[in-house]
Amino acid sequence: MTYEQATNYLFTRLPMFSRIGAAAYKKDLTNTLRLCEYLGNPQTKFKSIHIAGTNGKGSTSHMLAAVLQTAGFKTGLYTSPHLRDFRERFRVNGEMIDKDFVVDFVERIQPAIDEIEPSFFEITVAMAFEYFVREGVDIAVIETGLGGRLDSTNVIVPEVSVITNIGWDHMNLLGDTLSAIAYEKAGIIKAEVPVIIGETAEETKQVFEQVAAEKNAPLVFADTQRYVAEWKYDHHQLMLQVATSGTDVRNSYQLDLPGYYQTKNCITVLEVIYHLQKAGYKITEEQVQQALRQVKKLTGLHGRWEVIHANPVVVLDVGHNEDGIKQITAQIELSDYQHLHIVIGLVKDKEIEKVLTLLPKEATYYFTRAQIPRALPENELAARAHAVGLKGHSYVDVNTAVKEAMHRADKKDMVLVCGSVFVVGEVEI
Repeated sequence: MTYEQATNYLFTRLPMFSRIGAAAYKKDLTNTLRLCEYLGNPQTKFKSIHIAGTNGKGSTSHMLAAVLQTAGFKTGLYTSPHLRDFRERFRVNGEMIDKDFVVDFVERIQPAIDEIEPSFFEITVAMAFEYFVREGVDIAVIETGLGGRLDSTNVIVPEVSVITNIGWDHMNLLGDTLSAIAYEKAGIIKAEVPVIIGETAEETKQVFEQVAAEKNAPLVFADTQRYVAEWKYDHHQLMLQVATSGTDVRNSYQLDLPGYYQTKNCITVLEVIYHLQKAGYKITEEQVQQALRQVKKLTGLHGRWEVIHANPVVVLDVGHNEDGIKQITAQIELSDYQHLHIVIGLVKDKEIEKVLTLLPKEATYYFTRAQIPRALPENELAARAHAVGLKGHSYVDVNTAVKEAMHRADKKDMVLVCGSVFVVGEVEI
């Protein structure tokens, strides 16, 4: 079996959420536990940090991994979905998983796949755990896929659990109130394991307090411990001064992830690092500062207000739900440009009208679709966008739309590509 044959088998043989949506979501941990048992329970053989949340969990995961590997820890990182290469999901010290390991794993696990019939995501979780054990990582940062309580990753007992925030996304699977969604995310809280919540919200605070109390898990809301005292956005870098609440302590950070929304993720990361330091992990302030300056280089993170072209500026951002689009529009307001061009594609199971009404009406739009079955057809997206006052034309694929936007843009304009991880992943320039 070649690497191409192995990945093709995974993509076509197994139910995949990015392709078919809710039908691929398995509402219990049985399959994952059976797969892990088949492999000798690798989930019990490495230390971890578990991260859930509606938005920011990917950035937070990569920032934490960057800090840990800068501090000298051999660090695993499991995230999803991937943008371009399947191997992006599995990294050790920033390096993607070996192709040979993928082939060997798929060949070994095939009898279990035939017997258990797991989803694509369940298999990738088992693959990540097995890989981290083989590589002998000191610690792994594990990002949930969807939710928390029933997420396939939720078979680990981490050093610390992290929930970045709660917002509106996947309501068909997680619940139609913020407290219901919070309850699903709170499912990663483990007995006596510290849990850090990134953002305090009145509707969800009580849920976290109740679940943490039931599990006897120490609970901290990161935004009550630290705050951004000053910030500056300059040349696609974010400079922060972070103050520790109730003290005179202030520390400066420069982030290579320039989106203003990273200020919230940074506060969460700093609180997690503080807890790891208290638990005996040797991580210096200088190492934290050094890591946050080069998260993209250290971990391979892409698609978070990522500038890929100048004159005109072309920016990629994977924000795709209501809160994610709010963060993008806030970032747009901080940016300098003459005219704004937005290339956008959405998937069918999002709150389409809510997302569209948040977008700036003065921009020129290029409606498109990613090449997955879940994608909303570009003509339908255009019609629904026109109904809320957004003006533009539709294009059959992402790169045709991007090329047209760049062709029509003046050198001082900005082209933003957003709406779906899968749209961003198909951009070729």
